[in-house]
Amino acid sequence: MRKLQSFIIGVVAIILLLTFVVVRLNHSSNAGSKVLNIYNWGDYIDPDLIKQFEKEYGYKVNYETFDSNEAMEAKIKQGGTAYDIAIPSEYMIQKMKKEKLLLPLDHTKIHGLENIDSRFLDLDFDKNNQYSIPYFWGTLGIVYNDKFVSGDKIKHWEDLWRPELKNNIMLIDGAREVMGLSLTTLGYSINSKKMPQLNQAINKLSSLTPNVKAIVADEIKMYMANEESAVAVTFSGEAADMMAENKHLHYVIPPEGSNLWFDNIVIPKTSKNKTGAYDFINFMLKPENAKQNAEYIGYSTPNKKALAMLPKSISSDKQFYPDDETISHLEVYKDLGPKYLGIYNDLYLEFKMYRK
Repeated sequence: MRKLQSFIIGVVAIILLLTFVVVRLNHSSNAGSKVLNIYNWGDYIDPDLIKQFEKEYGYKVNYETFDSNEAMEAKIKQGGTAYDIAIPSEYMIQKMKKEKLLLPLDHTKIHGLENIDSRFLDLDFDKNNQYSIPYFWGTLGIVYNDKFVSGDKIKHWEDLWRPELKNNIMLIDGAREVMGLSLTTLGYSINSKKMPQLNQAINKLSSLTPNVKAIVADEIKMYMANEESAVAVTFSGEAADMMAENKHLHYVIPPEGSNLWFDNIVIPKTSKNKTGAYDFINFMLKPENAKQNAEYIGYSTPNKKALAMLPKSISSDKQFYPDDETISHLEVYKDLGPKYLGIYNDLYLEFKMYRK
């Protein structure tokens, strides 16, 4: 009898223990669904918008940053963190699609796509926006300080080679950007896969090295605002931040051509909170939120309703919202494939290592 009682008590205990475990697992699962993991470039969203999103939707946002498309792709491929949102550039979206790292979007769950300017939808890197939603766009150009150099002497990429700019140029640290400006100067595509052209480009860059003071990343904004160099090659949004800090700085898009880039929101295959991912996309598509973000970041918004809400001093500035004629001379980076991406990186590393 005692053995039977002990057996019954044991079974009941096991049942209670299993019930407790199931409840805890359900609780953990529900709690996890209220967490949204976002992977973005550094300083690429107004922090107040994150707080507002958390308050409106009841999520806890874990926000991590990366400093290159390649670093972002590698971490998502590893799969260690279940990112629900990432914001890669156009050529990387192409690559991640091929590698099946992205989830196709359910457009029935997206509200506000009609707010996006049609010029930024259905682009070659993501036809019909099957995997991505526009976030920001911009250009690569030249910033100069009118205290040290005249504006009529900084209009073209070739002007970077002027002898009077010796040890006075800062370059943004990027293989595609630096190789691209050299290729454009020579009249070639920034997506060239012709070795004679690439060798010409690196040879031309080697003659630029006496003028290069530093090759830097985000700190380029601080350096230029503090007048530590006369000229810089950087992105339009970085230029906007610099110019807000120093009235002597100006931004130029060389008329012979440059890079036109797009950063879009995607849902990685690692996502564990797809509902939250769509909530975030819809939140950022709201014109008032896109406007606030554009004012904070300084890059160009693809949201036409948000653009209409921005001050005219911003929305009519052709340095940051170039007209169709200027855009027609710009090129979008394409996925080069592993072979030529490696060649670009190797040539660029050679340039960095052997600067005179």
